[in-house]
Amino acid sequence: MTRRLNFFIIALVLVTMAVIGCAAAATTDTANINVITVSGSGTVTGTPDRAQLTFAVQTENANVKTAQSDNAVRMNAVIDALVAAGIPKDQMKTTGYSIYPVYQDSTGLLNQKIQTYQVTNTLQITLKNVNQTGIVIDTAVANGINTVSSIQFMLSDEQAQALRTEALKKAVTLARADADVVAAALGVNITGTQSADISQGYTPVVYDNSMAGAATAKSVVPTPIQPGDVTVTAQVSITYLIR
Repeated sequence: MTRRLNFFIIALVLVTMAVIGCAAAATTDTANINVITVSGSGTVTGTPDRAQLTFAVQTENANVKTAQSDNAVRMNAVIDALVAAGIPKDQMKTTGYSIYPVYQDSTGLLNQKIQTYQVTNTLQITLKNVNQTGIVIDTAVANGINTVSSIQFMLSDEQAQALRTEALKKAVTLARADADVVAAALGVNITGTQSADISQGYTPVVYDNSMAGAATAKSVVPTPIQPGDVTVTAQVSITYLIR
């Protein structure tokens, strides 16, 4: 029995030593990996090819049903006018509808009485031709829109991808140039790539809504809209293997 126990203990010790040896070898291999980590940023400027406009018809009446009916009539007139101007219905969608009571001024909360009801119907329009923006604003306002809450100029998915690719190429080129400089200064050679992380994005151009809101049904001068440029930025962080 004693001999078997001793044999088992010896075997256990040998296995433990082998495991420790493997772990030490793995640590040594990892320690022998030399790297350079660099970052690069690429920026590309493009012209927006999409416009997104958010309009609203707001009506108010002491009778909630009358306020709703007036609102529906005006919004239908807006939609019909936009369709007649060449804007497909599939480029329009309702993004909000609300009914709020407007209370009379009073000194006490318990004595408040409803004076009118305010109905707001919000319509979002996506234009594939940004040159139509001014015409769409004027047409909408002339036919019943009384609130212009948002005008944004953006990129289509296709153009965003093309600009993103170009920005990433610039970012990688700059990162590699920096890595080459560091490697030369250290007297080492780059032998490969260990990892690469990327990020990118762009901010839509937001138009000054105060100018758009100045349009009226009596306006005879087309609303001027200049979309400006969109900047797409990409960042990369690359870890290069060196020897």
